[in-house]
Amino acid sequence: MMTFDEIRQNAIAQWESLEGDGIPVIRIGAATSDRAAGALEVVAEFEKELARLNLEAKIVSTGSVGYGNYEPLVIISKPDYPRICYNNVTPEMVTRLVEGYLQEDDPCMEIALGTLEGGDGSPPHIPELPRSEHELRLLLRNCGFIDPQNINHYIALGGYSALNKALKMNPADIVEQIKQSGLRGRGGAGFPTGRKLEACLKSANTPKYVICNADEGDPGAFMDRIVLESDPHAVLEGMIICAFVLKSSQGYIYTRMEYPLAVQRLKTAIGQAKQFGLLGEDILETGFNFDIEVFQGAGAFICGESSALMYSIEGKRGFPRVRPPQSIESGFRQKPTQLNNVKTFAYIPVIIERGSEFFANIGTEGSKGTAVFALAGKVQNVGLVEVPMGTSLRTVVDDIGGGVIGGKMYNGVQTGGPEGGCLPESFLDTPIDFDSLLEAGAMMGSGGMIIMDEDNCMVDAARFFLDFTVQESCGKCVLCRLGTTQMLSILNDIVSGLGKSEDIEQLVALGEDIIAGSLCGLGKSAPNPVLTTIRYFKEEYQAHLQEKRCPALVCRDLIAYYIIPQKCYRGCEHCVVVCPTEAIVEHPKRYKVVDQEKCVKCGNCLEVCPPEYDAVVKVSPISEVPPSEIPAGEAPTDEDE
Repeated sequence: MMTFDEIRQNAIAQWESLEGDGIPVIRIGAATSDRAAGALEVVAEFEKELARLNLEAKIVSTGSVGYGNYEPLVIISKPDYPRICYNNVTPEMVTRLVEGYLQEDDPCMEIALGTLEGGDGSPPHIPELPRSEHELRLLLRNCGFIDPQNINHYIALGGYSALNKALKMNPADIVEQIKQSGLRGRGGAGFPTGRKLEACLKSANTPKYVICNADEGDPGAFMDRIVLESDPHAVLEGMIICAFVLKSSQGYIYTRMEYPLAVQRLKTAIGQAKQFGLLGEDILETGFNFDIEVFQGAGAFICGESSALMYSIEGKRGFPRVRPPQSIESGFRQKPTQLNNVKTFAYIPVIIERGSEFFANIGTEGSKGTAVFALAGKVQNVGLVEVPMGTSLRTVVDDIGGGVIGGKMYNGVQTGGPEGGCLPESFLDTPIDFDSLLEAGAMMGSGGMIIMDEDNCMVDAARFFLDFTVQESCGKCVLCRLGTTQMLSILNDIVSGLGKSEDIEQLVALGEDIIAGSLCGLGKSAPNPVLTTIRYFKEEYQAHLQEKRCPALVCRDLIAYYIIPQKCYRGCEHCVVVCPTEAIVEHPKRYKVVDQEKCVKCGNCLEVCPPEYDAVVKVSPISEVPPSEIPAGEAPTDEDE
């Protein structure tokens, strides 16, 4: 068995030869999001074109950089040239890149996103992208740059050095380093990681277990998936360090069956770590034994809750349990258990290798390090964002996200997943940290961030998120099971125009009771979207209740479509063809009319009406719909045409 120094020297040699032997290197993002954008077809086309021209180049399948709107992303390294990044690459663009850049010396900058700097131990970034100056990539430092299925790439850039260092330390000193770093759990609750590890260490009961919660079920959240697909060894290393502290011999990674690529790359990484003596028996010849098993859940959202997750691994129904005792005292199989989120474990090697002071100097007084968000919704630049704690929401939305799509007005941002809070524009200067978001009525959560614009109805948004938690509630707590169902029923009435003036007061009372009477985090946070939208968007509720009007023209029962006779061209049949219920008929004066009784409010007619006519209108309330009959003189005539 080689020593770690020998392992690392071999890895560095392989890494240096990757770009140091004069052969071009083509890095292609091949995580799930890249594949959805056509990355595998791009890989196949590069292979085909290289073979056709008999050119030599190395193709490296990487994970995802996290720049969702730029995928597939291709990075080409050629001797005497900088690394150049090309975005939204299609198979049709490959011939241009191979013939123009690899065969000749034209870097094709007209189709390039920019140059890639870093990657030699420092986080890769694209200076041409304005968002780069606002980000600090610690957790995502390797994502989209290394081959996640090649352990040598990870080791060459410093991977497993923290484990090698930790194995020579006193476990209590490791705990102290993590405590001093100020790392808080990134799964949502934000509990100090060092304190949790210390409490588990002090427990006299054995054996002890280490479990990674990778059950990422929030709509719009994909941070953990990209880390697992792009840099799985970082998570394994963090788990092994914690296991060494606790003298644990068994760990589990609980992830979703819906993450097949993450599961495959995790299993590959586990096999490679064992082959290198970094996992399994007698790790690095220290006598320390630790193994990790990947456990796939069946997709129940409640199994993201720690106690339900552990019951699921045991083969029981995923129900949260009453606490105390906490999992650090009696968790998996009633034994002390260290359970952390994917991101929490991945930060630990950074802290051990670079020191607690390095991590503690980033962020705010109460929230250290960086925050990773999955930016989604009505924003220009969707994808992953990693910023120092304390960065404002405005910086994330405007400077990194590029602002709202289409120049429309910003309406709200929802942070923390389906149980997070919705904040209005006046809160965009709120710093991103655990305490500030909680004070505003939102929460950090696991890292989802959804941007909504003027076309989003906040009442309907609250109904959407609550509908998700109602369906995902395990049903154990009466207040969560019945209370959220009743809240959803009230919201359904409001968006249908059947709401009553006392509904707002009833929603607030129900929400507060559910928070007070639920066992787990799902029930205690499920009312958040409703309570925050009432708090910050009350005028939208009042419009629905008092005026039976949806200001955003979203709620179907409060809107109607009609056709303006003076604008309707009698020879055009676009709206008639796409109407699924044959609700659009021709008036005797030969313009089109919408039969409101047949109309299902699908909006197809509005989408297909030629912009030069702009004859279809969506209105709220429905009382604004004019009568179908109009004076004869106002109808289109042959002369008008």
